[in-house]
Amino acid sequence: MNDNTLIAEIEGYASVFHARDLNGDIVAPGAFKASLARRDAPVRMLYQHAAETPIGRWTSFAEDQYGLFVTGELILSSARAREVHALLKGGALDGLSIGYQAVKARKDKGAGRRIIEASLWEVSIVTFPMATAARITHVGAPHPEKSAHDSAQTKIGLRVQPGRASVSSPSADVRHFADALRGATSLLV
Repeated sequence: MNDNTLIAEIEGYASVFHARDLNGDIVAPGAFKASLARRDAPVRMLYQHAAETPIGRWTSFAEDQYGLFVTGELILSSARAREVHALLKGGALDGLSIGYQAVKARKDKGAGRRIIEASLWEVSIVTFPMATAARITHVGAPHPEKSAHDSAQTKIGLRVQPGRASVSSPSADVRHFADALRGATSLLV
């Protein structure tokens, strides 16, 4: 992509450990570790699990004590991604849902399975997540895509609580604000 491409960062929990989903399944901590380590194919960012509707890319995955935390970028040159971004910012949409294949699972005491290992294919932004606590926790403003070199220099951070935004350097915040203003201006013209 080039410097004229607008993106918007999003983050949240794609899966929550120890919580029964609407199918009765529970994802165990560490279930995605092997799949994410393999990285034989990228995990896709889709809208409503529709394979024909990619809207961005996931840039990082981290399992913590709460669940699978994901960070990604909506690619706003896509009309659908712009629509999704507007719905996220407006609070009309906030769900995340995973597309996966159970590699190891066992029957759970409840109505479903305990997923011990899963091969993760995609994480979708959805209206109704199967795991009701799987939600987007941060939606960023549009800004021009940075080069890999710029991103490495300006990104510092520490997430201390589930669903809280990263801490970043003041100079990075100023650059983000300026980028967001330029991005917003280009959307209006």
